Amino acid sequence: MKLLAHILCLCLPLPWAQSNDEHAQGHAHASAVLDRCKGLEMDAVAVNEEGIPYFFKGDHLFKGFHGKAELSNNSFTELDDHHHLGHVDAAFRMHYEDNPTDHDHMFFFLDNKVFSYYQHKLEDGYPKDISQVFPGIPDHLDAAVECPKPECDEDSVIFFKGDDIYHYNVRTKAVDEKEFKTMPNCTSAFRFMDHYYCFHGHQFSKFDPKTGEVHGRYPKEARDYFMRCSKFGEESDHLDRERCSRVHLDAITSDDAGNLYAFRGHHFLRKDESNDTLKAETIENAFKELHSEVDAVFSYENHLYMIKDDDLYVYKVGEPHTHLPDYPKTVENELGIKGPIDAAFVCQDHHIAHIIQGQHIYDVELKVTPRAAKNQRPISLFKKVDAALCGPEGLKVIVGNHFYNFNSTMQFVASRALPEQHRVSMELFGCDH
Repeated sequence: MKLLAHILCLCLPLPWAQSNDEHAQGHAHASAVLDRCKGLEMDAVAVNEEGIPYFFKGDHLFKGFHGKAELSNNSFTELDDHHHLGHVDAAFRMHYEDNPTDHDHMFFFLDNKVFSYYQHKLEDGYPKDISQVFPGIPDHLDAAVECPKPECDEDSVIFFKGDDIYHYNVRTKAVDEKEFKTMPNCTSAFRFMDHYYCFHGHQFSKFDPKTGEVHGRYPKEARDYFMRCSKFGEESDHLDRERCSRVHLDAITSDDAGNLYAFRGHHFLRKDESNDTLKAETIENAFKELHSEVDAVFSYENHLYMIKDDDLYVYKVGEPHTHLPDYPKTVENELGIKGPIDAAFVCQDHHIAHIIQGQHIYDVELKVTPRAAKNQRPISLFKKVDAALCGPEGLKVIVGNHFYNFNSTMQFVASRALPEQHRVSMELFGCDH
């Protein structure tokens, strides 16, 4: 029996008595209907060594901020070997370099057991009793999150069980019980971009890990900020969501007037250069031929070139934007390269579209016909680039929730060391939470 089938029965009409074949079909059905955009209460959240959040629900997990559920045992095989255990109660990644034994290990808590994985392989001797590895910490936890100093007084792990909060000192193994009066009971918790989030149902609150204090307008809807969902509740603040969402951008560009366009899922942000104001709008409303979810966008001679799958759409910038009637055309015919495209940009006063595909960058001379992708060069700094923007201040390369500044395309390609990391939500869009 797969891990936690009995938990899934609470929300899925699966019969208890099944043959092996029926059971396998039931799990295929379960993964198909587990939809994070329907308001699921996650059992646990942990960030892997590459900074990708894993959201656990029953015997499934969601990797990152969008995509379908998959069985947890596809990534963490041994979780399925202990049939008497329940779902993943809590999880976190130990990220303390002063603790080399457990540095970058992921810990999963199930009932009274703890599993330790390194690079998705179960460490020898695990699972162990929670009391053996984390003395003083109770069984059947609700949530756990790592807390390095100085965010906590010492390198710690915060454990949650009902109203009880335990700060576990990683070095001394001392346990300090605390009371977080202003924070709701957490069903899962995680640390992301140096902030701490407590999930309760399908809502979340950002909290101070030392005191549990919650500042600002919380709780907020988790689907607005930690998932890519096409529809949102009537009370959703669309502008705040798009400014502060932790979901990575799909594309970004600026037009000849300096107005910024940032695309994510079904929505985009526009930042007007003249008054520095931000507006959130649906792609469907402003670019109805595209509907949603673009792969890359670049601006050239007062036109927006928008790439979606294998097609290129072109709009003349204006109010409203005008779709050129001969488009879409294939990316291959227009730019001389087959899709999919990860990112694209044109720098000021240049006629070259720089196309990023995987770990390579190509140049397309836009004044020449037929166009061809030439000058292929490797990108050594990133496995995948989500978006890129070139302007008077240089090149911004966006990867996940962060961006990196380069003086030029040449410097970006030649660099072997990462420049300073900047936050997209805060430094591009002025999000304060």
